[in-house]
Amino acid sequence: MSSRVRRALVGITAAVIAFLGVGQPASAHGFSSVVYVHVTGGDGGRIRTVLELEYDLFVVSAADFEHDDPLFQVGTAAFEAEDAKAQAAALESHTESAFAYVTKRFSVGSGGTACTPSRAGDFTIGRQEGVPYAVMPLEWSCAKQGDPEVRSALFPDSEGYVRGTRTIATYDLAGLSGSAALDAGHPSFSIGQSGYERFWEFFRLGAEHLLTGVDHILFLLALIAGSRRLREIVLAATSFTLAHSVTFLLAALGLVHVPERIVEPVIALSIAVVAGWHLWRLPRRGDDRAALHDTAGDGPLGLDRAGWLRLGVVFCFGLVHGLGFAGALGIDEPWSWTLLWSLLVFNVGIEAVQLGIIVLVFPLLALLRRRAPRAGAWATGTLCAGVAAMGLVWCVQRVLEG
Repeated sequence: MSSRVRRALVGITAAVIAFLGVGQPASAHGFSSVVYVHVTGGDGGRIRTVLELEYDLFVVSAADFEHDDPLFQVGTAAFEAEDAKAQAAALESHTESAFAYVTKRFSVGSGGTACTPSRAGDFTIGRQEGVPYAVMPLEWSCAKQGDPEVRSALFPDSEGYVRGTRTIATYDLAGLSGSAALDAGHPSFSIGQSGYERFWEFFRLGAEHLLTGVDHILFLLALIAGSRRLREIVLAATSFTLAHSVTFLLAALGLVHVPERIVEPVIALSIAVVAGWHLWRLPRRGDDRAALHDTAGDGPLGLDRAGWLRLGVVFCFGLVHGLGFAGALGIDEPWSWTLLWSLLVFNVGIEAVQLGIIVLVFPLLALLRRRAPRAGAWATGTLCAGVAAMGLVWCVQRVLEG
């Protein structure tokens, strides 16, 4: 196969992957919502919950559930005007619709019996990740004593925008405190659940996030394709892990905040830069077999100047990816050891999947490079070209969408 044909194949592959990328949501973390629930009390058969729901989705869903057109009109007008007082007033004036919607999809039980809900205060408006959230306090009267159970099926609804919802619950009642993560596959939890069950919830949430976060997977594939020796991918993955772990924890604990409109385009750009870095270093002419022969550098850890520069770039972009992980989890709460434990377990789930991808993909590419160096060079070049193209497409989309 001539070099001209090979270059044409690389270009076609890159164009196809970029075209497919246009059909994907520009934000890999979009089309989902996070509900926050704080559960307290437990004395005298009464449990208090404070729900925080994304305001615009809440208004649309509640209005549709009760066929309440005035709530939709008043609520969306207040949302577009960015008027927090008007937003709270819209919900207060249509309390029945809002209350009916929430209590149909969110419930508290005790001793195997459903508790009876009632309002415990007025609506207020808060913000999470720059988005208005409706704060709704409820009190639940429980006829039986037992381990309290929380169940949530809030969102998505017929609005057709939200693909899924995570409910992050923190609780402090009956002498127990902790946190739990709920979604469509796991819609409930018991306050008396074991430590193993709590660990598995956040581990699974982290693993699922990386598996469904196409941009993070592409970034990892670009790192793998650009690494010729096991030491290189280990150092690159370690650098990426350390960086995103730092910002992930800081952002999730509310100590650092960077707007999503900045984070998401930079994540997309990082994909293109890392993939483009490898393309730039691919030999354009000469003996591919010699070019693929990796010699260790003279510096520390066997890296030359280019190798250390690559690690620095990966580390910097890892810091940005950590902000994306934190935004996806949606926790922005005051410091607590329970919360820190949950965040660490979520991160362990991310790392487990990341390691699995490396173990699966890197040996295959390494074997191909060793057995057929020219084919290996073109395979990795084609992969990087496609990844770089998709990263650029996403970057442009995310900038334009703000």
